[in-house]
Amino acid sequence: MDSLTSISIGSQKSERPHFILYKRQQAQIARRRLFPTTIFYTTFFIIILVLAFRSSHPLIASVFFVAGVINWTLVEYLFHRYVLHVHFVDGKGLIRKWAHKRLDPLHFEHHKRPWDATHITGMISDLLPLFFVAVPLSFIGPVYTLPVLLAASVECYIFEEWAHYTMHFCRIKNRYFRYIKRFHLYHHSAKGETLGYGMTNGFWDIVFGTRYPTNLRAKLFAKSDTCLTT
Repeated sequence: MDSLTSISIGSQKSERPHFILYKRQQAQIARRRLFPTTIFYTTFFIIILVLAFRSSHPLIASVFFVAGVINWTLVEYLFHRYVLHVHFVDGKGLIRKWAHKRLDPLHFEHHKRPWDATHITGMISDLLPLFFVAVPLSFIGPVYTLPVLLAASVECYIFEEWAHYTMHFCRIKNRYFRYIKRFHLYHHSAKGETLGYGMTNGFWDIVFGTRYPTNLRAKLFAKSDTCLTT
């Protein structure tokens, strides 16, 4: 940890004017990519929740809603750790070639260019094939069960995308957003990229043993407006 140095988080005093302009441009691109995705999946979320909570089983709907939130936090962690941080070697077979072409650069490019909008927020088409398979399958149960779980998971994905956007482009004073921003920006450092896979929370990092060490967390999440990087 001796090589770690303290830098200001969110302060633009040390940023060159051209870089500030670049970040603003990328933030605008990221928002434009995310708006259609947000509208589409949030519309689905609202429709399902209205139908579910107007049914005769709102309590069951509430249970599945909570399950959907928990489900997304686990999916978020597992996907980040075991898909986005894995190199898929090119080789024979359509699946291997597809994984190498589509998945391999997906996240590693984000670590190389942290403010490149094309690697910060997703597009509506990213999950659409999976979504169109999952929706009909969810309706094997009543609308207040699996559809609610799916809707909650999808809306949590939208929240995660916007949260990721704020981590790179916004200065929010809210304690939670300051916490996840420091957590995430350290993950972008050379010493942090093998830990801290949770984006919106650190619960599964605790469960799977990838939480940052205690002394590092104390420095990262100190009350002062500082963060650690290499």
